[in-house]
Amino acid sequence: MKPHDAPDNDQPASQRPETDDDGMIRLQKLLAQSGVASRRKCEELMLDGLVEVDGEVVTRLGTKVDPRTAVIRVDGKRLPPISDKVYLVLNKPRGVVSTMSDPEGRRTLGDLVADRPERLFHVGRLDTDTEGLIILTNDGDFAQLLAHPSHEVDKTYVAEVDGEVHVRTIRQLLAGVTLDDGPVTVSQARVVGGDPRREGSNRSIVELTIHEGRNRIVRRLLDHVGHPVRRLTRTVIGPVTLAKLPTGAMRELTVAELGELLDDAEL
Repeated sequence: MKPHDAPDNDQPASQRPETDDDGMIRLQKLLAQSGVASRRKCEELMLDGLVEVDGEVVTRLGTKVDPRTAVIRVDGKRLPPISDKVYLVLNKPRGVVSTMSDPEGRRTLGDLVADRPERLFHVGRLDTDTEGLIILTNDGDFAQLLAHPSHEVDKTYVAEVDGEVHVRTIRQLLAGVTLDDGPVTVSQARVVGGDPRREGSNRSIVELTIHEGRNRIVRRLLDHVGHPVRRLTRTVIGPVTLAKLPTGAMRELTVAELGELLDDAEL
């Protein structure tokens, strides 16, 4: 790691460091055990003034912190505190209801995590006929705050739609569209495949990023501009990406992902 590079930490957030008998731990040891860098490199980061604890730069080696409560940043990046909570990301299959149970007997998120011992909550929701990323946790405060409109993070979707999507339609989306329940801001939009003229079909594939999570907002948005959605997948939530996570599979959030989401939720 170069002195001013932020840590690229893909360690699962549930891997907790070992503390002393008093529950405290030396700061450089905590950073190393959390996967930031080697112990020596973490000491260099501290001496370079790149480590903050509760808003204060800490350069004294050997400083002890409480990893359960300290708000630690390395080069501006949040390091999550020790917690018994779990934070999971699931690639929801199409046809699964975004609830933990269903009186009608339909397949739910609860069925997919039935082997987990925790009582999990879903952060936001996806339409039954939409697939892709959804976050699950037993941290109720985190789930509630992250899903609140004032804290919602950017979400990226890939949609297979009817018709050929022209540049003018992309410009229309980026300029803002007003639906029956108010305006929608699209921060990014582009055509990523499915040119009907070359493939002999009548479909296009569009990727777009929005900030909010109103009911069926992406489907209504694309229908409004003349391109009804045939299939929809959420691929990104803030710092969390679908990548190669198989349909129906889940993984733990990494330290880096959780740190950024905690900041987004202002926890």
